[in-house]
Amino acid sequence: MKYPRQSSFVSRIFLIGSFAACLAPFAWAAGRAQGTAFDLAGNPADPLKMSAGKVTVLIFVRTDCPISNRYAPTIERLSAEHEANAAFWLVYPSKDETAEVIRKHDAEYGYKIPALRDPQKVLVKESQAQITPEAAVFDAKGHLVYHGRIDNLYQDIGRARTIATTHELEGAIQAALSGKSYAPGESHAVGCYISDLE
Repeated sequence: MKYPRQSSFVSRIFLIGSFAACLAPFAWAAGRAQGTAFDLAGNPADPLKMSAGKVTVLIFVRTDCPISNRYAPTIERLSAEHEANAAFWLVYPSKDETAEVIRKHDAEYGYKIPALRDPQKVLVKESQAQITPEAAVFDAKGHLVYHGRIDNLYQDIGRARTIATTHELEGAIQAALSGKSYAPGESHAVGCYISDLE
């Protein structure tokens, strides 16, 4: 025989459990929304899903990094050349760079590529990026094919060639398009370190 107080306690536990189960999907969705990149309007954005089956190229940049700023014409040229089969995205990983600052920067350097903010370093971690500028190339299935420098124009901070003699990003895009692996001998990017990396 169940006593009234015991029955009431069991009922309350059941109701609490049911309520928690109902809230679980919302909590999961909220967690996903927090762990994401954002477009400049503040909306969650996943460039791998938004690239519609194309090769995805993420270029990690900062507004105040002189080396990544010097690469703006090269990045725009590569994006235009591969417009039909590769989707390019600028990724700003600094928490301090607001959408307004990024818009002004992109206009100043002639960028037409869509820009994303990655303050929680979600895309940084997925791409294994450490430097700006650094490129990450994902094939049409979303597999990381390459991460590293755009080319070898810079040998070190303050030491640049007159012209690049190797073109790692171009090679990685071609490999991703043809379904091949890509492993250049040297691919370490030169530039400004991404802060707040775990």
